[in-house]
Amino acid sequence: MKEQRARKRFGQHFLHDRNILGRIVTALAPGPDDRLVEIGPGRGALTRELLAQVTRLDAVELDRDLIAGLHSEFPSDKLALHGADALKFDFCRLAPAGHKLRLVGNLPYNISTPLLFHLLEQAPCIRDMLFMLQKEVVTRLAAAPGGKDYGRLSVMIQYRCAVEPLFDVPPGAFTPPPRVDSALVRLVPHAAPPVAVNDPDQFARLVQAAFASRRKVLRNTLKNFLRAEEMLALGIDPARRAETLSLAEFAALSNALTRA
Repeated sequence: MKEQRARKRFGQHFLHDRNILGRIVTALAPGPDDRLVEIGPGRGALTRELLAQVTRLDAVELDRDLIAGLHSEFPSDKLALHGADALKFDFCRLAPAGHKLRLVGNLPYNISTPLLFHLLEQAPCIRDMLFMLQKEVVTRLAAAPGGKDYGRLSVMIQYRCAVEPLFDVPPGAFTPPPRVDSALVRLVPHAAPPVAVNDPDQFARLVQAAFASRRKVLRNTLKNFLRAEEMLALGIDPARRAETLSLAEFAALSNALTRA
């Protein structure tokens, strides 16, 4: 495959380290009947490793020049390429009846957060996701309450998925090397959420409002949702900041608002 220059506007950093590629495939442990979807195959480094393990692979790629190179290397009966923006792509249409998708990829770091939220909307048809992300983002995904890394992304992802950071990856594993460290993470959608939420959309709005101004306390950030005395009735001090609340406490606030 002709080497394609990385494009900054697509946030492209091509993974080339064979050891890291092997560790990704080992972590994924694809089965012969798995329906795999690679997001952002790029120059095909991971694609080659995956096709050595499975008979067929779907891939979503936006860059038309990269698509042309992938078409020239991989037969269409092995690699089904979808030229599309992953942020707008309907992944569930790739899931056969009775099967769920396994997603894998080195996600463009400039769109990783909105892409994760887009994928959460399609969680019912996803078995698991194995993604290379900026290390800082993986830390935020797995963060516990009480620290600076814990935020809206932590709460919303942990409400929908089990988060398992796997290993770190240095910049030199990519061409061109990014200015940050990377990490591999496994996300497994919950069969049932770990906390009961009566209105998921309202829960999402409340969490977003709570973290909109991290230095402000709940009495101020949630004043359009609940009164201070309503928070106290739930055992939650309105003088606390959002970063100190557990997933269960956010659920309790949201459900109280639903009842009101």
